[in-house]
Amino acid sequence: MINTVVLTGRLTKDVDLKYTQSGTAVGQFNLAVNRSFKNAKGEQEVDFINCVIWRKAAENLANFVSKGTLIGVEGRLQTRNYENKQGQRVYVTEVVVENFSFLEPRQNNSQQNQSNNNGYQSHGSNQDSDPFAGGDQIDVTDDLPF
Repeated sequence: MINTVVLTGRLTKDVDLKYTQSGTAVGQFNLAVNRSFKNAKGEQEVDFINCVIWRKAAENLANFVSKGTLIGVEGRLQTRNYENKQGQRVYVTEVVVENFSFLEPRQNNSQQNQSNNNGYQSHGSNQDSDPFAGGDQIDVTDDLPF
């Protein structure tokens, strides 16, 4: 059976990193994912997806991202249920994250404070956001296989 989820979105808050009794790291977070269409009012709708990540990946994610960070995640959809303190059955659907990718440069504190309402950073020039700017030139004059 195939159970694969790939999402791109922004964190709605910092990753909630905790440890199990056996010392295993587990991080929980919400990802705000834009829908690919607009509603009847012409507004972009957003889905808020519950995600969970385990072990060293959870620690790494919690250390390098914060609220508003744009990330991509790959994982699988999982459902579970439990009984809460009031005796009610609670059902949870979440993405168990197996891989993640940073989709924008890491921000320092001064840049985070200057972000606009959309959560995007304003960069002084395109060269700051171009990961290939200032890199060494590559000689591609050799025989290419195509």
